[in-house]
Amino acid sequence: MTDHTRPTVPNPDLELVEALRRITAVRHTSLSGDEDHHLEMSTKTHSAISDAKVRSFSLDSYSSKAKADSKLKDIRHLHTNGHDLHNEVNHNITDTADDVKITEAIDQDSENEIVTLKEKPLAKISYSDDDIASDMAVQYKKILEHLGENPSRQGLLKTPERAAKAMMFFTKGYKENIADVLNDAVFDENHDDVVIVKDIEMFSLCEHHLVPFMGKVHIGYLPNNKILGLSKLARIVEVYSRRLQVQERLTKQIALAITEAIQPAGVGVVVEACHMCMVMRGVQKLNSKTITSTMLGVFRDDPKTREEFLSLTLTK
Repeated sequence: MTDHTRPTVPNPDLELVEALRRITAVRHTSLSGDEDHHLEMSTKTHSAISDAKVRSFSLDSYSSKAKADSKLKDIRHLHTNGHDLHNEVNHNITDTADDVKITEAIDQDSENEIVTLKEKPLAKISYSDDDIASDMAVQYKKILEHLGENPSRQGLLKTPERAAKAMMFFTKGYKENIADVLNDAVFDENHDDVVIVKDIEMFSLCEHHLVPFMGKVHIGYLPNNKILGLSKLARIVEVYSRRLQVQERLTKQIALAITEAIQPAGVGVVVEACHMCMVMRGVQKLNSKTITSTMLGVFRDDPKTREEFLSLTLTK
């Protein structure tokens, strides 16, 4: 009787082990990337192995070469899936890197756009005095209504327009500047004694309550080879007083403006004022007076010069 030799069948267990070893090698190789990709790849690899439902098969389970070949196909399929997984992970990593580059480019463009906007500030809208007065009149009419008045009665028909124009006059100093007011009225003169202009009348609005304060301004300066037209001192007072003010700031602004205009050896400014916010409301002290002063240069450093100025300005 002829002895039929059993055909040589590959050991599926060994093939399975080899396939798993290769998949594991692929996984560890991919894990050499950054930490975030490591987590994603490891999860996908574990899922692929679980979905394959790998089982070990013994040689005795197969009665024919056909069954063995079928199992070998399963092993090869598993092995192929391992390579596909590796390629998918690499593809995802590449896509992620591209996405990061695109995002960085978009962020950079956004930053450039923001810088461009900062470099190009929006142009200020300019309104005519008539437009401003008209808009303010509408607001004054609303104020009258809120007070319980009837803006349509005869005595108040034009009050909103009049109030708007008056407020624009009270604050006209915002549209004036010292250079235009001085109009080159600075003259060379070798005069080294104190120049004083006193009792310059001043009217302003308290910025806290929008009620008036008024009084007198006394100005003195010690020339340094330059003198200023006398009327210009009064005009400097007018520029800064026709704004919403506090007396302390007003006093200093006048002194600094004179210093900038002619660079004298020293400047002294004294302001005496009565504030309606203390007379008409609040403590209602009718006879109160506020006095402020600013001394610069020799008026601050030299007691004799300061004393001379104060004695000449505050003496009645």
